Amino acid sequence: MQAAERRASVVETADWLKREGIIPIVRGDFAAERVLEIGDALLAAPILCMEVTMNTPGATELIALLRARYGENMRIGAGTVRTVAQFDAAVEAGAQFTLSPSLVMGVVERARERGILHIPGVFTASEAETAWQAGCPILKLFPADQGGPAYLKALRAPLDDVAFAPTGGVSMENAAAWRAAGAVALGVGSTLITGPNQTMADLITRARGLKAAWEG
Repeated sequence: MQAAERRASVVETADWLKREGIIPIVRGDFAAERVLEIGDALLAAPILCMEVTMNTPGATELIALLRARYGENMRIGAGTVRTVAQFDAAVEAGAQFTLSPSLVMGVVERARERGILHIPGVFTASEAETAWQAGCPILKLFPADQGGPAYLKALRAPLDDVAFAPTGGVSMENAAAWRAAGAVALGVGSTLITGPNQTMADLITRARGLKAAWEG
């Protein structure tokens, strides 16, 4: 893949996530069949992307199953990618984007080499500037619930060209406030995918409510 193609691939995936607005997070001990059911429910909502964290048991196998099931109809990502080895494993399994809880420059550099959208975790203005200058088109504000929408608004006063996706404590109740503060997307975990025993009807209802709150 040439440099221009790598950049185009990253931009296309970033635009996809921004259009969707909601990035559902699968974290925990889920059977493969249940993860596929979750994917089907999100597709029905519709929310056309999802993330499987690398500290979920069998994460790479789940990512591969999801990619095989949905092809280009959804974007499947890997979260909690903290090392280059984890990044490579996730991408080999089929991850189309990756996310980290922190800013690991080795992972940022590998993602750039491979033409994969990587969304690093940042919290301070210095971290955000470092990641943005390194070419990351979206940054994960984490843990977002420690500052709330007011903190994002304060960050974006000087960093108004930086795209943030808050993650941590995001819910249907505060989605609109995050968007008003300038978020381009939201990472949503247990307030959306509540656990292995959640009914898919409940997940679809939550997904639609969350997306409606985000879109206003």
